[in-house]
Amino acid sequence: MPIYNAPLLAIDAKETRRYAGLMKAENFDEGKIEAACQDARLLAAPKGIWQLYDYDCETQEIIAEPNCILQGAKIGAHLAGCEKVIALAATVGETIEETVTKRFEAGQYSSSVLLDAAATTAVEQVADAMEKAIRPKAAAKGYGMRWRFSPGYGDWPIEQQPELIRLTGAAAIGIHLSSSMMLIPRKSITAVIGLYKEDKSKQTTATSHKKGCAACPKTDCPSRNV
Repeated sequence: MPIYNAPLLAIDAKETRRYAGLMKAENFDEGKIEAACQDARLLAAPKGIWQLYDYDCETQEIIAEPNCILQGAKIGAHLAGCEKVIALAATVGETIEETVTKRFEAGQYSSSVLLDAAATTAVEQVADAMEKAIRPKAAAKGYGMRWRFSPGYGDWPIEQQPELIRLTGAAAIGIHLSSSMMLIPRKSITAVIGLYKEDKSKQTTATSHKKGCAACPKTDCPSRNV
């Protein structure tokens, strides 16, 4: 199972603002957001791991030992036509969330919220970087990539998180689950990425699949960016 371990050189302030629910707060001090991003960069311990599996899109079954049948129509539609999947996990560690909690308990509410948002941005950037690293390897074998899809999104039940922990080998980078199926450390991600054979004669690419906020029906979300 390939391990990803690279430093975060910067954390996106605009995304941090979005995760903090401040997209419409025009006069909010940008310096506080930048400070939170810098703190998060220093506190984060980014790690990732992934594994490649064959996939039967007709039965929504990941071929593993044992196999895993993905539950839900949304994930099935998203992976339609895919021959392989990559099970991926990423985290920025426990120290950053421990600091978020300490600041909140100390009454530093604004600082706590902004650091929490920066930590969310950080783990998303780690997963993005992993996708970027995987993409040329997939392309070299003739595969295009669908964007990552996580348990809890759409109708894919969060109860399948244990399967993602198993398939990714997430325990090797310190990720495990609480009794309520929440990832620990909290700023962690598990996801599946579909790989499909690219047909150069057709425009069948990942760009035809809406991603992120564009694919979400919750139009009143304060973190929405489209």
